[in-house]
Amino acid sequence: MRFGRASIAAALALAAMAVATGGATALASSSPVVGHVYVNDNTAGTNTIAGFDRHADGTLTPAAGSPFTAGGAGTGSGLASQGAVQREGRFLLAVDAGSNQLSVLRIWASGALTPVGSPVWSHGILPVSITAHHGLVYVANAGNGGSNYTGFRLTDTGRLRHLRGSTFRLPDGSQPGDVLFNATGTKLAGTRVATSLIDSFRVRSDGRLAAASGSPFAAQGPGPFGSEFRPTSPSQLFVSNAHGGAGAGTVSAFRVSFGGTLNSIGASPFPDHQTAPCWVEISHDGQYLFAVNTAVPSISSYRIGAYGRLHLLGSTGFNDPTGLAPLDARLSPGGNTLWTVDTGAAAVSGFRVNGGNLTELGSSPTPLPTGATAFGIVVT
Repeated sequence: MRFGRASIAAALALAAMAVATGGATALASSSPVVGHVYVNDNTAGTNTIAGFDRHADGTLTPAAGSPFTAGGAGTGSGLASQGAVQREGRFLLAVDAGSNQLSVLRIWASGALTPVGSPVWSHGILPVSITAHHGLVYVANAGNGGSNYTGFRLTDTGRLRHLRGSTFRLPDGSQPGDVLFNATGTKLAGTRVATSLIDSFRVRSDGRLAAASGSPFAAQGPGPFGSEFRPTSPSQLFVSNAHGGAGAGTVSAFRVSFGGTLNSIGASPFPDHQTAPCWVEISHDGQYLFAVNTAVPSISSYRIGAYGRLHLLGSTGFNDPTGLAPLDARLSPGGNTLWTVDTGAAAVSGFRVNGGNLTELGSSPTPLPTGATAFGIVVT
């Protein structure tokens, strides 16, 4: 059972049909606001960002003025990617896949977002994933005829400037699903979902990329998808393998050398006995890894050993899995809640986190705005 970009989009369309069109209305909460949640709606035509007030009791309520106009256009259909929206300091960076652009929005203390200037060209076709580290930004473009990784500089005023000479071209049909920096910004990795390859680069002092010897590397399973460097060990990279079939999902663990070479850790890949583990998130203390299994749906929890070996703790189902299609996931800054984007149900689900144990919140899921075909999530 394979889940390429087209098949994921078809699955999401079917899931959406299974969900009642009215949707629930978010209830007001008397609990204090402790942060915000932002989702790239990927709406057809003018793209928007959904914003929510995040309350201490775990409830989400729409932020005043939400959804916020991003400026570019969404596709109105599934992107099949991780990291379609990211935070960099006081700015939110979002892909506008329908117009081949990137948007920057200013994050205000109230939770409101305002565009900074106009969206800029992504220097490719179909931008799907974005990553940032101290003002250096890279985007993965997935469209045939313009698939690549391309770099930008984010100025102090929130303007994106293309980094000349930074573009690394990819063959048509590669279907990059994720691009990401490690915690020190010295390494960058990208996954090619359709061809089961992993790109690994050393980031030069000028921000441009130097491909590791042997890159791209063969993945340890079909469909390498979501990926994450361990926050506390920037030389450890974890990649989900989404296309192994029913009950055959795995997560790979790699040690990344100084030059960017990938070396397998222990008995990698590590099974989760679920289907389509596509999206990955690691706890801020580097102790636990969570993999979102889109086709089940469920979230698998692993304990990460000192040297990067994974130990499966189990999998947590969703309270109401019908038509859900959970995708990208993000932990709150305190690490006590985990949020997923549920594109099939046009909603956001939330879980209380206790080590590697997850418990879905009573208020979950929370509806997204009408027309959202969301990918990517940021939690502040």
